[in-house]
Amino acid sequence: MTDAILALVPTYGLPLLALIVMLSCLALPVPSSLVMLTSGSFVGAGDLGFSATFATAFFAAMAGDQIGFHLGRWGGTPLLERLSRNDDRRALIGRAQAWLDRRAGSGIFLTRWLFSPLGPYVNFIGGATGLAWARFTAWGALGEVVWVSLYVGLGIVFAEDITAVAELAGDLSGFLAAGAVTLFLGWRVAAVLRRMRRETAQGGRQ
Repeated sequence: MTDAILALVPTYGLPLLALIVMLSCLALPVPSSLVMLTSGSFVGAGDLGFSATFATAFFAAMAGDQIGFHLGRWGGTPLLERLSRNDDRRALIGRAQAWLDRRAGSGIFLTRWLFSPLGPYVNFIGGATGLAWARFTAWGALGEVVWVSLYVGLGIVFAEDITAVAELAGDLSGFLAAGAVTLFLGWRVAAVLRRMRRETAQGGRQ
């Protein structure tokens, strides 16, 4: 299916980009990041304009987020229970709920681009649990700016090698997530070491 969708990008351009990005924000299995990378490669080749491509992807992502949020608001807990009938979705919903509970606004931001498989479910959960719409929208908009900038920008950089773009689409999220985990663990280790040094120093003064 992915190859068929990518083959449509040169013909349908921005409308296809908007549709794919919006559907991805509703948890439908479409290759949104790959389509953005491919669209970015057409920007690099001069076949699409950067401003129009960026705006299309950004506003489509925002529209998808808003639809998901308001579906959650309208459907409430019964919607989440219905989605949870599938084992894979149940696991994602559980992770998204835990992520949102622990991180709130920053969790919304990070699930737009770094942990994007959780993003659509954070949208549903945010609406269903009564999260403030303005807070959801503000953090979501910041995250979508990063997501669109990252993938369209990389598409431009790799405009002359679609194969490299396709491989990058498959690896990028994993690399980013691994980097984020490494930074977090480094920060935690440093914090523990600082605490141990303080405790040692205090023990020495007693």
